[in-house]
Amino acid sequence: MKRQHSIAIVNDISGFGRCSITVALPILSAMKIQCGVLPTAILSNHTEYPEYTMLDFTEYMEDYLTKWEHLGLSFEGIYTGFLGSERQLEIILSMFDRFSFEKRIIDPVMGDHGSIYPAYTPEMCQTMKELTTHSTLTTPNVTELCILTDTPYRPDITEEEIFHMCEILNKNGAKQIIVTGIEKEHEIGNAVYDNNTFEVLYQQTVLPLRPGTGDVFASILAGCSLHNIDLKTSVTTAAQFIRTCLLTSASLDIPLNDGVCFEEHLNLLVNLTTSK
Repeated sequence: MKRQHSIAIVNDISGFGRCSITVALPILSAMKIQCGVLPTAILSNHTEYPEYTMLDFTEYMEDYLTKWEHLGLSFEGIYTGFLGSERQLEIILSMFDRFSFEKRIIDPVMGDHGSIYPAYTPEMCQTMKELTTHSTLTTPNVTELCILTDTPYRPDITEEEIFHMCEILNKNGAKQIIVTGIEKEHEIGNAVYDNNTFEVLYQQTVLPLRPGTGDVFASILAGCSLHNIDLKTSVTTAAQFIRTCLLTSASLDIPLNDGVCFEEHLNLLVNLTTSK
């Protein structure tokens, strides 16, 4: 009998601004996937705005998950985004034993442009390395790939070096790997590593860049993973979707901090899974 796909999303909730759970929930729902939500923090708005308030949800996460266990809840997959403490990382590791996830999509949000985010300690980076060894799909950017493989970052890292780092991640346990944000002249690329095959898919960069595009990208990949859509098609679909949303956002004069207006094009994701 056909079943509905389901996924547990672990990320923060921003009351305003298109990022994290406020992006993942509508996108995965449009892709016909039932979503459970485990917040890591609750913010008034995302942190790119000049000011914000934040409630750290760490102390509530354990009881939250215990109630899920008592109710016998189960999910086909788990999809994690930004994790803000060592304890949160440990809780996610425990979830792998407590729930039987067939798909484990880990977006190892740790840094960008050669810098580690201030909140991330060396111990947290080490635990994130362990977390990705359990992933069926992980989506680091180039900076995060370097952190996960103990490779010094350079802005001119080659495709061959990225391939080698993917091999290291794979040998450590990660299955499918997508490396995002590979810049080349006026293009932006995503590397696809799957079953020892490697390819970088480029498309023209659309400026200006906006916050939240990484969450849109990873959310679509998570949905495609649950629908067993091949990785190259998934990456191409996600990149083209973001490009379309960026162009629409510019035409509607959406403020940069408000992110991309993906709501205008959710029908594309509904249609993607119509035959599934």
